Amino acid sequence: MPMHMIIESKVKDKAKYQQYVLKVPDTVKPFGGRYLARGNKVIPLFGEWKPERMIILEFPSKESIDRWLSSPEYQMIKTLREEGAETRAVIIEGEVDLDRQDRNMG
Repeated sequence: MPMHMIIESKVKDKAKYQQYVLKVPDTVKPFGGRYLARGNKVIPLFGEWKPERMIILEFPSKESIDRWLSSPEYQMIKTLREEGAETRAVIIEGEVDLDRQDRNMG
């Protein structure tokens, strides 16, 4: 079942974070991960939430995410993220079956 990792990021050291941004995609791919959205343009819709930067990744499973985060390749660049930005992340499990939703709504 696909898992989606959503990350909120607030840059505190632009140089270090830029290094991380350049290096991290190559660590994601070997674990079946792919970027669905990655950027600075975040448009708040309601509430007080005003994130500076958001990233959405998709992986084949939670185990894939765990293997990626503990991989030697990611561990080598993790400090750049930690020193370059304040981050918060969550994982959302599952995919949407729109046909089933339509049947349940009717």
